[in-house]
Amino acid sequence: MTTMYDIVIIGGGPGGYVAAIRAAQLGMKVVCVEGRGTLGGTCLNVGCIPSKALLTSSEKYADAVKHMAAHGIKIDGVSVDLDAMMARKDKTVGDLTKGIEFLFKKNGVDYIQGWGRIIEAGRVRVTTTDGEQELNCKNIIIATGSEPSSLPGIEIDEERIVSSTGALALKDVPAKMVVIGAGVIGLELGQVWARLGAEVKVVEYLDRILPGMDSEIAKTAQRALGKSGLKFTLGRKVLGIDKGDTSLTVRMERLAKQTEEELEADIVLVAAGRRPFIDGLGLDDLSVQRDARGFIAVDDHFQTSQPGIFAIGDCIPGPMLAHKAEEDGVACVEMIAHQNAHVDYAKIPAVVYTAPEIAGVGKTEDDLIEAGIAYDKGTFAFRANSRARATGEVDGMVKVLADPHCGKIFGAHIVGPHAGDLIAELVLAMTVNATVRDVIRTCHAHPALGEAIKEACLDVLDRAVHA
Repeated sequence: MTTMYDIVIIGGGPGGYVAAIRAAQLGMKVVCVEGRGTLGGTCLNVGCIPSKALLTSSEKYADAVKHMAAHGIKIDGVSVDLDAMMARKDKTVGDLTKGIEFLFKKNGVDYIQGWGRIIEAGRVRVTTTDGEQELNCKNIIIATGSEPSSLPGIEIDEERIVSSTGALALKDVPAKMVVIGAGVIGLELGQVWARLGAEVKVVEYLDRILPGMDSEIAKTAQRALGKSGLKFTLGRKVLGIDKGDTSLTVRMERLAKQTEEELEADIVLVAAGRRPFIDGLGLDDLSVQRDARGFIAVDDHFQTSQPGIFAIGDCIPGPMLAHKAEEDGVACVEMIAHQNAHVDYAKIPAVVYTAPEIAGVGKTEDDLIEAGIAYDKGTFAFRANSRARATGEVDGMVKVLADPHCGKIFGAHIVGPHAGDLIAELVLAMTVNATVRDVIRTCHAHPALGEAIKEACLDVLDRAVHA
């Protein structure tokens, strides 16, 4: 007999595999179809996890070379074993992908390795190494994620001109690297290779780094990242890349002066954003609607223009983040099960895992000014935090924006040590509608980095103690 599934999920990334597990927890018969051959999607295989592994390894090397002497620890003859570093990264990825397979078995989720194509609502054809098979179901969830974008006229070969995928697997440390794009991916991978000895220049079309994040925080981050070895060339439009026998030439237009410039490189990393990965799904044949940017259009229940076909994660509008995809997946499945669910995109944190880390949630100061919304601002520098002083990680600040009348938190932004962990307190505060006074009344351990959050909230009320 042909199995009738409650849900067929196409894509085994953070959105897809979490949705599959939640569906199984709710008693549904569910199958996840993934063509990569390993679960975890871009995030786990060629994104979030391998990049964080390399960031950690490269930071330890940089500490050994530049910073440990200040702690009274002298290390001679430090060198990079890139093969060992890459092997550790690969093992981390492998262990985690196997972990997801274990969770599927534990929860009774069926898993098929193959590429799915939607024939019609309720029917998915899967192409595997053994041929084709069809799956019948009540609901389909598209969770196919995203892929790197390029620029007109630039061909990514993953050898000399690379995307994030190629930049995670270089065989040697390049002497010179040009990074196109000063967003999250460009800054993280740029810092990895700068720490390991490359001369890294970051080229950005805008006159600032980290588009979309708070501009004051971005300026603070740029100063700190500059000290770590990244060099920034802002306000430039990339015109093309010329391939020589031994080097690459990046041709640019300096927008403010309308003059052309060139940069030489051994490796060029194109980190110009991402786009939905939805080719081959059969969406055009089904007349599934998309927006002007190519994202699948969905309603408040994640349903597409075709009943019974849903979409989540990077292939629909909203922040292109793994944790957003997870929230989408859980909410979508719970709605299919007729439960109440909701994802508030205004309270999704964004994190850049450079050193110092950069994190933000909610409205930026730029947003509030543009909208004409009155606000009070509180800031606190990590240089005045005792724990940051003790660890030597003093670059950065916490910034909190709040309603001047009731203290409701509009947004919070951090650049500094462990910003990605610290932001969670402020995300929770915003989620439960806590005010700056509620945060102030919460006892924070001493000495700890979290005290900087309390001090920033105190500063909103002009009550900061240590500043």
